[in-house]
Amino acid sequence: MVEQLEQGTIKCHAAVAWEAGKPLVIEEIEVQPPRAGEVRIKILYCSICHSDSYTLSGNDYAYRFPMILGHEASGIVESVGPGVTRVKPGDHVIPLYISECKECAFCLSGLTNLCLALNDTQYVGVLADGTSRFTCKGQTIYHFMGISGFSEYTVTSEYSVAKIDEDAPMDKACLIGCCIPTGYGAALNTAKVHKGSTCAVFGCGALGLSVIQGAKACGASKIFAIDINPQKFDMAVKFGATETINPLDTPNENIQDIICSKTLGGVDYSFDTSGGNVSVMKSALESTHSFGGVSVIISLADAGKKVEIDPRTLIGKKWTGCAFGGERGSNLNNYVRLYKKGELKIDEYITKSIKLEEINNGFDDLKNGVSVREIIIL
Repeated sequence: MVEQLEQGTIKCHAAVAWEAGKPLVIEEIEVQPPRAGEVRIKILYCSICHSDSYTLSGNDYAYRFPMILGHEASGIVESVGPGVTRVKPGDHVIPLYISECKECAFCLSGLTNLCLALNDTQYVGVLADGTSRFTCKGQTIYHFMGISGFSEYTVTSEYSVAKIDEDAPMDKACLIGCCIPTGYGAALNTAKVHKGSTCAVFGCGALGLSVIQGAKACGASKIFAIDINPQKFDMAVKFGATETINPLDTPNENIQDIICSKTLGGVDYSFDTSGGNVSVMKSALESTHSFGGVSVIISLADAGKKVEIDPRTLIGKKWTGCAFGGERGSNLNNYVRLYKKGELKIDEYITKSIKLEEINNGFDDLKNGVSVREIIIL
């Protein structure tokens, strides 16, 4: 039950991560009203992403506990603080974990989708003024990725919201907040996959499926989908993979050697979406050819993990990373419109919808590979 308190504070429910490695706890929290340049959002839907699980594990040491996780969300603007001009109450929005101020040197460069506006605060769990809008039992609760979507209400910077069409299905639009543009955009914007090219996608979870979908849209002629879980292959083919490979089927051969043997010495583009396995990152690089091959790292490795390669491996190749598929928030409504035209798959990602009280089961399902995406109804 949501309760409005004096001075605009709202009482509502959220899944609180009190400490790393422990189950989330459904708590009644207080959400303060938005301050200057901020937006308070009524979250409608939020899915569970590997990045949430990664941070909850404690491997991402930048964030502070206790916090409210969740970043793949959709909702409606409930109120705005002084000076906000980009959105108004009632607007349908997708919160952004990569801000877009449109004023900093990065935003103005045209060379990157990264933004400097919230760099010093977002990744330590506070808003731009250095404080949190969440409290629970008298204790400060920190923000996650500037979003904190596992709460019925949240507060973000106005730089961290993307307005979308009001007829967008919000239970689908939440996936445009992370996994779909992150993979699709990696093929489209970062790698710039060209028509008739060959691609290898390492990992067939939600990110891998998004890369496959993006590579197909770019006109790739051959897309290898690689995973050690063959149950994911039917979905990969549905999204556009032309061949599936399970490395466990040939334990005496390196996967990169297999891919090179099936192509002209390697693929044009490879993508690591394996979930942070540094040996897979290396295999992805080595599966590209040496006359202009491009390998893109999308996964997050555990803190302290290193990839060791022979520098000669890089001759003639490009090895790069990407964030949010190189997309800006101002472009997200294009994904909404592609979906509405039937040119972008979203429904197929959704394994099931769950209640907030079932969130820990949802994390277990994701970890055990029995779901692609579970959507929390808030």
